[in-house]
Amino acid sequence: MKFTDLEVWKEAHKLTLFIYSITSQFPKSELYGLTMQLRRASVSVESCIAEGFSRFHYKDRLNFYYDARGSVSEVQSQLIDSKDLKFINLDQFNQAYKLAEMVSIILSGLIRSTVNLSKK
Repeated sequence: MKFTDLEVWKEAHKLTLFIYSITSQFPKSELYGLTMQLRRASVSVESCIAEGFSRFHYKDRLNFYYDARGSVSEVQSQLIDSKDLKFINLDQFNQAYKLAEMVSIILSGLIRSTVNLSKK
């Protein structure tokens, strides 16, 4: 099994692709602001999942999965900013936020199962 087989990584990748799509229409003045912040945070989610999956010890895995969950929250916060600043419309916000929520739910399950495995 590879990290790309994980359902949570697949969903995080969808989130990243969508974030790149919607941020491509942000004002040019936001290139080094919210555009880059959102892109980095979304890439961080899938990168941390991938790196955690490749770690041998459960405690190491959990640290990366927790970091990924933090990055999901960062994406959600920045999506709210983007909506309120009118950089994205309500449909784009809802779609992106729903993707982030899905990643968070699946990731929480992965964290729980990893915690359980670490107790054996």
